[in-house]
Amino acid sequence: MAFVAAVVLFEMAGCTSGSHGSDVVASVNGKKLLRSDLDRYYKQQLAGAANQPEGAQAESLQLSIVKSMVGEEIILQRAEKLGLLASDEEVESKINEFKAPSTEEQFQRKLKEKNLTLDELKREIRRSLTIDKVYNKEINSKINVTDADISNYYNQHKAEFNLIEPVYHLARITVSSAPNPQLHNLKNDKAQNDTQAKAKIQQILSRLQNGDDFASLASNYSEDSEASSNGGDLGFVPESALKNNTDPATREAVGKLAPGQISPIIPLVDPATHRVAGYQIVKLIAKEPAGQRDLNDPRVQQSIREQIRQTREQLLRAAYQEVIVNQAKVENYLADEILKKNGGK
Repeated sequence: MAFVAAVVLFEMAGCTSGSHGSDVVASVNGKKLLRSDLDRYYKQQLAGAANQPEGAQAESLQLSIVKSMVGEEIILQRAEKLGLLASDEEVESKINEFKAPSTEEQFQRKLKEKNLTLDELKREIRRSLTIDKVYNKEINSKINVTDADISNYYNQHKAEFNLIEPVYHLARITVSSAPNPQLHNLKNDKAQNDTQAKAKIQQILSRLQNGDDFASLASNYSEDSEASSNGGDLGFVPESALKNNTDPATREAVGKLAPGQISPIIPLVDPATHRVAGYQIVKLIAKEPAGQRDLNDPRVQQSIREQIRQTREQLLRAAYQEVIVNQAKVENYLADEILKKNGGK
């Protein structure tokens, strides 16, 4: 499930278990949200976790999931009014994209690992594509960054474009023999040991050498939870940080790269045990010398444009979510049950 980062306003007055049934955890404008879906999302979120929450922690997680379910349902109902529901063709195209790197047997195994049926996957893809359509129409299409906006930003943040030392714009793809259980990417086969990790990183390197896009591979296969969602982009790393805070193997590999090149496979060594804990491939996107960057530099303009757009998008999404939530009639039966159970009502 593509969780929506929205703060949902709950209207719990008049909610009784007898009026909605124990199989319903919430309703949005009369549309029932089922406990079976909550249970499924709950299991998916905890798949592979070493410790399972209990008591109040478990209830808190369930409540958070219901809030996300409610937020999504509000946007989906909005999409229906706007005629933006994802089509069967769009869903099938995304399914084929998921299947592309795998055999049918591997694809079915991945579904099983994620506790998903094919129909459930299609439903989640449809929801995700539909939500993206709403945001693109209601938010992204209305954001306009002018030349004046860029000039004003540059003048207000001019010091940020004065580099006191060279910087390296880096991206990376990492594979660990001890994968993060919170990574829930259907395309991402998680390496379970060093042998599998070596095989996985070698396969990724081969695809890079055959011309596959670095950012796409990082998004789909990297086990770096912080950078993978951004195409593996680590941003700009000052030369001093590269020298002082980077392991020797990575530092040496980066030093040999020209902009646009990728490194060979670099072992990641655990400093505590001195054992190989995983592998990475690093890409040098650009290297910038020290000095003041001028506003006429196209790279400066593009960087500012993206920064302004991202900031406005985040603000407008948050405001949009609040507006459509306030317009909806939401009843959260799970929240009501938790209050009653703990003597709060």
